[in-house]
Amino acid sequence: MQGAINEKTEGSPVDEDERELGLKALRQENFRDIVALARRLAQPGAGNLLDVGCAHGWFLETARERFEVLGIEPDAVVGGRTAARGLPVRQGYFPDALQPGETFDVIVFNDVIEHIPDIRAALDACHARLNEGGLLILNLPNSAGFFYRLSKAFAKFGWRSPFERLWQKDLPSPHVHYFRPANLERLVAKHGFERLHSGELPALRAKGLLERIRCAGNISGPSLYLQYLAALCAIPVLGLFPSDIIVSVFRKT
Repeated sequence: MQGAINEKTEGSPVDEDERELGLKALRQENFRDIVALARRLAQPGAGNLLDVGCAHGWFLETARERFEVLGIEPDAVVGGRTAARGLPVRQGYFPDALQPGETFDVIVFNDVIEHIPDIRAALDACHARLNEGGLLILNLPNSAGFFYRLSKAFAKFGWRSPFERLWQKDLPSPHVHYFRPANLERLVAKHGFERLHSGELPALRAKGLLERIRCAGNISGPSLYLQYLAALCAIPVLGLFPSDIIVSVFRKT
């Protein structure tokens, strides 16, 4: 199973310090929304939660206010830094890092499931590792999102860089899948789940936006602040279009 579910590891290395600066504020805000969903939709008495690909542990920090949490992280360096902050992290891949018979009330994939080549094996493992009536929460990019569709249109006219960036081409763990809510639901339903919720999360938030632009493009000087102001002004307008981030909640049947 490990060989089927592991993420790809080729490509240029990622500067995790820069990644943290660029993404932390957005992720923390979105994670609060996801934990609120889990609290509302989980069965009474649901207690333990597994965060697959927990990375820096931001979701674990938020979720442990309500659940007994465990994270799995394949990157030993990133996982070690997270564990050093006192968070419960197990190094390895899902589900091989779990103990025999270990099950959970909630399993969460935050920007992870789209990196897993054998997604069907991963969904089967989720079904096996969830308690009866347990929740599977998938937070992932949206192929119906505004930026995805715009970059795809640019690619048709020869400017492929934005589209390839969304697929994370040449990064250590590129995207190998893209979904929109309808085809995601059809796939997950084939593995023994029913959808309880499908919604969107903001792809841009004002908090931390400057740091994200600075880290994403190695931009500095006046160009940095011009792009920041343009993105800041675009946030209200983006609310009129589908977001590039979706979150879907499924219950094991």
